Amino acid sequence: MSTTKKGNTFDMEIFARLMSFAKKYRTQFWIAALSTILLAGFSIASPIILYKAIDDFTVTKDATMLLYYTIAMVVVLLVQVLLQFSFIYYANWVGQHIIKDIRTKIFKNVLQFKMTYFDNNSVGKLVTRVVSDIETIADFFSQGVFMIVSDVLKMLAAVVVMFVINWKLAIIALAVLPILIYATKLFQIAIKKTFQDVRNQVANLNGFVQERVTGMKIVQLFNREKIEYENFKEINNKHKEAHVKTVWYYSIFFPIAEILSSIAIGLIVWYGGLEVLGNKLITVGAIISFIQMAQMLFRPLRQIADKFNQLQMGIVSGERVFKVIDTESSIDKSGDIDASGLQGDITFKDVRFSYVKGEEILKGINFTVEKGETIAIVGSTGAGKSTIINLISRFYELDSGEILVDGVPVEDYNINSLRNQVAVVLQDVFLFSDSILNNITLKDENISLEDVKEAAKQIGIHDFIESLPNGYDYNVKERGAMLSSGQRQLIAFLRAYVSSPSILILDEATSSVDTESEQMIQYATDKITKNRTSIVIAHRLATIKKADKILVMDKGTIVEQGTHKQLLKKEGYYRNLYEKQFSAEVI
Repeated sequence: MSTTKKGNTFDMEIFARLMSFAKKYRTQFWIAALSTILLAGFSIASPIILYKAIDDFTVTKDATMLLYYTIAMVVVLLVQVLLQFSFIYYANWVGQHIIKDIRTKIFKNVLQFKMTYFDNNSVGKLVTRVVSDIETIADFFSQGVFMIVSDVLKMLAAVVVMFVINWKLAIIALAVLPILIYATKLFQIAIKKTFQDVRNQVANLNGFVQERVTGMKIVQLFNREKIEYENFKEINNKHKEAHVKTVWYYSIFFPIAEILSSIAIGLIVWYGGLEVLGNKLITVGAIISFIQMAQMLFRPLRQIADKFNQLQMGIVSGERVFKVIDTESSIDKSGDIDASGLQGDITFKDVRFSYVKGEEILKGINFTVEKGETIAIVGSTGAGKSTIINLISRFYELDSGEILVDGVPVEDYNINSLRNQVAVVLQDVFLFSDSILNNITLKDENISLEDVKEAAKQIGIHDFIESLPNGYDYNVKERGAMLSSGQRQLIAFLRAYVSSPSILILDEATSSVDTESEQMIQYATDKITKNRTSIVIAHRLATIKKADKILVMDKGTIVEQGTHKQLLKKEGYYRNLYEKQFSAEVI
């Protein structure tokens, strides 16, 4: 996709792509378009009727004709009101339905992105794309396209009628038009650059605020309030400066446009007055109608510059949104094998992986986990332990090598059915602002409240949940803020258990919980891992000792593997780790 270049006033490719979303609503689109066309016609009818009424009445003094003209004027105004209603309603209706479709499309795409994309992109900027940028696209239709068409038609109609009534006076009225058009062109070029800067600063501001609000505990814990406040002031000031720059251009353009409009009206009055005094063909009615039509001509032209800016903002926002939509960052989903009957055998064959090209995290990993086996992975931070589970769940693509589940490459499985068979309990548990029940089932209609309660009883946490206000309907608020870290872990553990996975992965699941919660999780671990393939990444010796096999990792490689007793007999990495860390634990 081509990108909009700074300084270019328009990008037809983005414009055409945005307009393509209107095809689905062509009926409402054409109602709005027809209302726009008719509105332009009836708008020019008012000065024509005024012109005829003044001239005919001043010549014939016919009160009856004056009444007819007055009635005609009222009818025209009523029709204009109806057309204005139709135009505003359907233009906004089309805009809102289109942004609903675009927002759905972009969010669907975001849901499919690899974790790499989220590693490299700010959440705040993504929120800006999905929310505020798309709202700007709504204005592209309601305040941009249709309004510009309406204004252009009004101006064309006014010019045509001017020349029909008196071509000399029309030329006088249009004398300043080239200057105004040139000024409008310069204004559009300048404002386009500032709008791009505004959108960038909005995204930066959203990203900064989102990160600091999410990490407020860290900000306050490390006494960073003053520092972050100063950082916010700087970003906020850049945001202000970007907007002030747009105000600067507006404050220059609109007075110039107003002066040129006043000059045109002054020329009409001056030339027309001289012609009337000289008993020429120009009448008082013509002069008055020309003044009205000049306003119809110059006011829309001033507004067109503003509406064109709405159009340009829509183009800029559309470019950003389409960039996300066009991002090819989804996991290959060509696999079609159903994973519902998995036994749970896992094999890593010379697996290599890097988050950043050229910086390998896993350097030729080889190991096997047999059905029903529990293996523990230990090693220092950054050794590659969590990366292994990310690859089993297919959050990332391998650089090389192969991961087999039941002898079949993971790429050959349907990714949704594969993930349904893999349950993961992470150290950093994420809970949604919802009830405990919905956080456990994730609104899976196949899991009932009775199923959840039975599972909770089996792993020993039913009483804990029932002790909370409203029990399973207790709202844990954003990120589970109403629960302790140990309680969040228990909820995550139950979430994994009710999904009845073939493969269970515990990533540091007991590293940050209190003793009581750990005892409950240890009991639940024994229950859930029984006869189920399990991979445990842990710092607690009690968990590791029960494993059928221990993999010891260092700097992306497996340096040792065996049982707890076997590894202690060696003068190796695991024994050193045990003496430094595990031996102090009371078992």
